[in-house]
Amino acid sequence: MKLALFSHCAIDTITIDGINHEQIGGAACYSGLTARQFKFDVDLYTKFGRDFPMQYLTQNKIHFEDAISEKLTTRFAIDIKGSDRTLKLLHECDPIEYTTINADGSLVTPIFHEISADVFTKIKKDSSFTLVDPQGFLRRVDSDKNIILENTELDLSDVNAIKVNPDESQKIVSGSHDEMMMALQKKGVEHVIFTNKTEVSLLVKDKVYSITLPNKEVYDTTGIGDIFCATFCCTMLKEKDFLWALCFAGGAAQAALDSKQVGLLKIPQKSAIETNASYFYNLVKYRTI
Repeated sequence: MKLALFSHCAIDTITIDGINHEQIGGAACYSGLTARQFKFDVDLYTKFGRDFPMQYLTQNKIHFEDAISEKLTTRFAIDIKGSDRTLKLLHECDPIEYTTINADGSLVTPIFHEISADVFTKIKKDSSFTLVDPQGFLRRVDSDKNIILENTELDLSDVNAIKVNPDESQKIVSGSHDEMMMALQKKGVEHVIFTNKTEVSLLVKDKVYSITLPNKEVYDTTGIGDIFCATFCCTMLKEKDFLWALCFAGGAAQAALDSKQVGLLKIPQKSAIETNASYFYNLVKYRTI
């Protein structure tokens, strides 16, 4: 099976406990490598500069074309304190250009404005299953280049699944957590995933399915959402079962956190994901909304 992935590669300087770690990343890398764990072929639609080690993608058999830009790769400075993090934009690469998709599904997870509204519309119309992580659509920078979120009008028609946290959803819709999930559903989204730190909920029709990740010590949270999204998308495409997709995605996030690794080293093995998924499957709670 094949996943079309739309996102910029990045080079991140991650600061934890005052120590800097320079890592390649971005949703392109985290999601792409996770999809490869599920034996998916990955067509990556991205842009990066000559400062990016593209051999890392080719070694992992992630396919890309026309990705090299004369600009520097998108770069962030990320400061992590517990489960909280602050981001600063250092460089922004060229936007992603559209080409026709030939894949089983699409994962649209921009990190900073690389996907225009026109390209987003074309992706949705050309894809049979589309999962969106909207964070890069919502991000802006202040005068000091710190990343902030702003209210943004997003066309979510033809979107099969979306993953948001409370801060992100408040920039698209309004209300309580339940009201925001329902408002996103009314915009046309079939599966609304709402992550609130260790609490993960999924709204499908009139029911909310929830799991709780074990509350352990958190180290580097960079890329956890990307690992979650890729796992949910691949499981949905393979199994056509949203409950297993939720449990596998939660299992992948938990396995990545358990690794206590920085950057791409935290991408979990499929065996660890499966073990956690079986654990979560027996603990899913549900309620009618």
